[in-house]
Amino acid sequence: MRAFTAAAVQLAPVPGPLSPEVVRKNLDKCVDLTRRCVDATGAELVVLPETATTGFTPDCSTEELWDLVSEIPGPVTEPVQQVARDLGVHVCLGTYERGRERGTVYNASVLIDPEGEVVGVYRKTHPFCTEHVDGGGWVTPGDTVTVVDTALGRIGMIICFDGDYPELSRIQAVQGAEVILRPSALLRSADIWELTSRARAYDNHVFVVGANATGVDAAGVLYFGNSHIVTPVGHIVAKAASHEGWVSARLDPATALASLTPGSNIGQGFDHLRDRNLDLIRNHRDDLERPAQTSFPH
Repeated sequence: MRAFTAAAVQLAPVPGPLSPEVVRKNLDKCVDLTRRCVDATGAELVVLPETATTGFTPDCSTEELWDLVSEIPGPVTEPVQQVARDLGVHVCLGTYERGRERGTVYNASVLIDPEGEVVGVYRKTHPFCTEHVDGGGWVTPGDTVTVVDTALGRIGMIICFDGDYPELSRIQAVQGAEVILRPSALLRSADIWELTSRARAYDNHVFVVGANATGVDAAGVLYFGNSHIVTPVGHIVAKAASHEGWVSARLDPATALASLTPGSNIGQGFDHLRDRNLDLIRNHRDDLERPAQTSFPH
């Protein structure tokens, strides 16, 4: 990894029932804010929110949503591919993705390189309970982990609720991810949003760039923004408010683990990846793979 500036952009979905025109307007917003952000910050990596092309809650049938989006790459990514190409930057876009069969929709994160090429697609492996197709929602879960080699470094991707599951980010870190991108439309609380991003960054000594939606989606659901950038010691170095805009920070591997906590004279002596007790993990592999649920009513 080399030092570079990353930015998390938060935007509000265009209000009203979803239509091809609304999707186009949302893409126009993604392009406009990406241009303005790069012009203002010099960012070489821009992360947009989860499902930025439609808003998170579509308020339509899965078949109708399938008709409104596209395969990847395709019309739903082309405008953002073009702005990445124009600006010569990496862009991560959150969007719903059309599956092979009508009605199969994935919640996807797309990494686009400075040539405008799609270099990585991650499909949310832990859909939130309201969006999961098995619970009456609209999203079919993905089943792969995505870590991409780029000119900036090795970049992994998770989406929103994925951040609650430490195993996914740990797999990416073991695969060499140095930065994990977390496009989100988080619906719970700012405390949980911050807690989980900081934990995943600290657990794995990676940078986490979390871009959270703001505004109101097609179903009238309200989002709170608070996009952030977290260092490998779990320190938030950039944090947005609730309106549209962006935050940015310099990600520098030379100083990422320079001290135990920011500004401390105590050096960082441990490594959460190197110091794992692998024998313990092997001995309890069956426990890790066994179905379980909380004992508390919910």
